Amino acid sequence: MQVKGESAAGVKGQDLKGQGVQNVTVTPDENGMRVDRFFEARFPGLSFSHIQRIIRKGEVRVSGKRTQPKARLEAGQTVRIPPLKLEPPKPRDDAPADQKDRAFLRSITLYEDDDVMVLNKPMGLAVQGGSGTVRHLDGMLGALQGQGRDAQRPRLVHRLDKDTAGCLLVAKTRFAAAALAKTFRSRSARKLYWALVVGVPKPKQGRISTFLAKEDREDESLMRIAKHGEDGASHAVTYYAVVETAGQKLTWVSLKPVTGRTHQLRAHMAHISCPIIGDAKYFEKENWELPGGLQNKLHLLARRIAVPHPRGTKNIDITAPLPPHMQQSWNLLGFDAKRYDPIEDAPEE
Repeated sequence: MQVKGESAAGVKGQDLKGQGVQNVTVTPDENGMRVDRFFEARFPGLSFSHIQRIIRKGEVRVSGKRTQPKARLEAGQTVRIPPLKLEPPKPRDDAPADQKDRAFLRSITLYEDDDVMVLNKPMGLAVQGGSGTVRHLDGMLGALQGQGRDAQRPRLVHRLDKDTAGCLLVAKTRFAAAALAKTFRSRSARKLYWALVVGVPKPKQGRISTFLAKEDREDESLMRIAKHGEDGASHAVTYYAVVETAGQKLTWVSLKPVTGRTHQLRAHMAHISCPIIGDAKYFEKENWELPGGLQNKLHLLARRIAVPHPRGTKNIDITAPLPPHMQQSWNLLGFDAKRYDPIEDAPEE
């Protein structure tokens, strides 16, 4: 994509704040690119929430018409780029903890409005505190609380494992928290995960239905497959689909949990003998060696979350990018993250 009289390389990453409106032309190489991903790639200083906002407000036009974040660009189209707002500089090392937490949370925000926000939780960061856990997202959310008697503290409405990356929904108000809790109880929230697993699941699309029960071991607890009626056992259902394979050794799978049990996806993939790469709890294949170049970290991403907005005005549908260790694996294996996801239309229960 080029601005008249300037190379594309000169535009990428440029601070356009204060330069007024610019019009650029989509090149053949950018044919098929999503509008929001174009802005994300070209202007890394922009927050994703700001990108979404300027598109939804109609400040971005494609060939003179309003567009949507997920709309695909076509070669030859003209894109109107409004004056852009880049992220503020990172706080100094000696800045107050609240200021650092606030800046960090803003840096991982995928979507935000007056009621909700969706964070791109990094792998390795705990959602809540626990034994020996000092730094966690729940503890940081207080940094976003406003001032005044009616100021409300953002609160979690669901959880992700510490080593799972991706979409985490947060309610900014008590009203939103209550509405979203009801949405999750009624299973109206659609959650979609990506994972890299050992072997190739058979069949390539299927449904895993088991009972899971917590088992405490010496230094950890995990979920085991249990029998119906067993004390503490809960029913768990997961749909899965093979997206792409690397020979018969590794598979990129898309997972759609119907229920939301602890470690459900990890336990279910291990149950069908396709444990998730980097899963220290459920990976029990003997003499299995990690292919060169892949990091021994949990390859599980909360890829997408779609829920009705608490105020019933629209649907919130947000997608998270691959975390760095998974992007490295996708690159090494030749997987294309833009590939069609076969589980998108999996049945609901």
